[in-house]
Amino acid sequence: MGLIGEVLLLPFAPVRGSAWVIRQVLSEAERIYYDPATIRAELARLEERLEAGEIDEEEFDRAEDELLDRLETGSRAGAATNDWTSG
Repeated sequence: MGLIGEVLLLPFAPVRGSAWVIRQVLSEAERIYYDPATIRAELARLEERLEAGEIDEEEFDRAEDELLDRLETGSRAGAATNDWTSG
């Protein structure tokens, strides 16, 4: 983009900057959400809650399924990213 384009788009710079920040925050949140270590820690806490009697088997199974789905989704996304970047 040339100098004229930059000058014309200057009033929109705060919006472009905000959009970049939002993309970065979203990317980091997704990285943490799908991080295998985070999910394993949540599974361990879930099991502790079951053993302590804070939740029943049904709630444990539902939450465990959700966590395992997240783990699988994160693994697939990581494998796809690695395939793409290694090529």
